[in-house]
Amino acid sequence: MREKLDDRTALADWLISCRNDPYRWVCEAFDWGGPGLEDETGPDEWQADQLRRIRDALQADPINATVRELTASGHGIGKSAEVSWITLWCETTYPDAKAIITANTDTQLRTKTWAEVSKWYHLLHPVLQAEFELTATALYSRSPKRDKTWRADAIPNSPTNPAAFAGAHNAGKRLLVILDEGSEIDEKIYEVVEGATTDANTQIILLVYGNPTAPLGAFKERAEGRFRHMWRVTRIDSRTVKRTDKLTLQQMVDAWGEDSDFVRVRIKGQFPRVGAVQLIPSDVVSHARERPALYVNSDPLILGVDIARFGDDQSVLAPRRGLDARTIPWQRYRNIDTMTLVTAIAEFHNKWGCDAIMIDMGNFGAAVYDRLLQMNYRNLYPVDFGSGGGLIEYAGQQVAVANKRAEIWCKMREALYRGLAIPNEADIETDLTGTQYGFNGAEEIQLEKKEHMKKRGLASPDNGDALACTFAFPIQPRAWSNPELPGSGSQGPRLGLQMADEYDPFAELR
Repeated sequence: MREKLDDRTALADWLISCRNDPYRWVCEAFDWGGPGLEDETGPDEWQADQLRRIRDALQADPINATVRELTASGHGIGKSAEVSWITLWCETTYPDAKAIITANTDTQLRTKTWAEVSKWYHLLHPVLQAEFELTATALYSRSPKRDKTWRADAIPNSPTNPAAFAGAHNAGKRLLVILDEGSEIDEKIYEVVEGATTDANTQIILLVYGNPTAPLGAFKERAEGRFRHMWRVTRIDSRTVKRTDKLTLQQMVDAWGEDSDFVRVRIKGQFPRVGAVQLIPSDVVSHARERPALYVNSDPLILGVDIARFGDDQSVLAPRRGLDARTIPWQRYRNIDTMTLVTAIAEFHNKWGCDAIMIDMGNFGAAVYDRLLQMNYRNLYPVDFGSGGGLIEYAGQQVAVANKRAEIWCKMREALYRGLAIPNEADIETDLTGTQYGFNGAEEIQLEKKEHMKKRGLASPDNGDALACTFAFPIQPRAWSNPELPGSGSQGPRLGLQMADEYDPFAELR
């Protein structure tokens, strides 16, 4: 078929034949198995089903069809490819077609969604490419004076400026609107976009894709709530898709449990039963970066140590004194041997006088711990992330956790809500907010494994683990010294702090 596209008459006839048939267009527009698609044979089963449903709706009423498809899925199913195909089909087969594509964040839109559109655009036959110009934010016709009327635009999600979507009308022609990562798009955007369905004699195609990360919100309302009758809803389990890594998915199921919220969201495309899978909300960490660092003189100085050796990870020394984890500088090391790290810890202790040194025993932690013992340090506490589990006291309640790592991250989370100040550094915020959680079969909180984070494109949360280590064991307060007397040894602001009782940090984990 692609050879025939070199003839412009044949090309025009083929595009007309695909005008209301995106499935045929996808099957014939790309050189499946050819350069750039060597391991691809065509759309996956779920993609083919959706393309055929759109085809059937358009062919049943080519003048006035309205298609609303919501796809809730696990990760890695190929939704970005589907978004790209439908966008390119929409524009190449219908004169003066208008398309709007958005995503949850500008970064997602530019680096993932639109980057995928660009990839598939460059896999089209050169004759088709020659008809349309692709930029960093748009695809438009090269026909004279039609670049403003025949185009697809990538518009950032902006709930504070929903007017950016108010122009989503294209009366008498074709309108396509795609919301990628729709579970994180604001209700205001949905309302404005759905208002575009009022045009008569217009092909209207509204498509929403997303991982169902929250049990409330606009995405849930359309998938299972009061607006569900307006949408055709599809759920895709990642294990049913040909391109996903089945071994890794099974490892996730084994680690988290078949009916855990983590598996429900990340694999099954089902909504969680509790809350968002992000353990520590972004706004909480942002506030912790900006608030004053306060402590009282009796607060013990605790050093948390997360240990790596070589590779991409880093060893981190994170000091905390009460609710102040900022005043004393953190230290980080990459690609150093254990003895050099031991020296760094010893020098830190000799300078600052730590009341406790809490060391992650994974990787080479045991070697560091043993060497410090040999050097006659006695305020050492080994932190075994895989140990423990059971009930802990958290925010005034009994909470079930799967292991020590889940325990100390929950305690760190509570401290962030209570006023903990951290360094104003983006890497620390990324580590604290990137870690997700779920519930195992015993309904215990269980954190996402580091290797799973890396598969999502995130680094190991070394900063977060180091700070969490400072919450591993209770340490007695120092003897009180009068802050008004000289030589009190204060390293920063002092204040008698009271815990805020009006906020329940456990509420989001129920």
